[in-house]
Amino acid sequence: MAAEQSERPRRRRPPAAEAPQSGTRRNGNGQRPRRLSAADAARAAVVQLDDLTEHDVEGVVSVERADDGWRVGLEVVESHRIPDSADILAVYEVRVDADGELVSYRRTKRYLRGQTYGGSR
Repeated sequence: MAAEQSERPRRRRPPAAEAPQSGTRRNGNGQRPRRLSAADAARAAVVQLDDLTEHDVEGVVSVERADDGWRVGLEVVESHRIPDSADILAVYEVRVDADGELVSYRRTKRYLRGQTYGGSR
């Protein structure tokens, strides 16, 4: 049965060049670079979660500034099924520091694609 299911190609993440660069806190002029934006934090979280879990990231569902960086919520496909409405999705909370480096991640929700949030079980 598993052999009958065709393997879907994984969605490719953006090249590492598009992810924010970490490292020094001063640019060539000795000035502090601008703070990591919400969009850059989200991009960094997507790239790093994909590298660690190898799950397809469906999208960013939340971004929140934290004391030490950012908390980013990412929806991922944990298991592809046929039909697509039977896919198992999850939301991960990813914490990145002010440089866009991964601090931690954890799965906060897991559900079928057709299931609604907040509904009773």
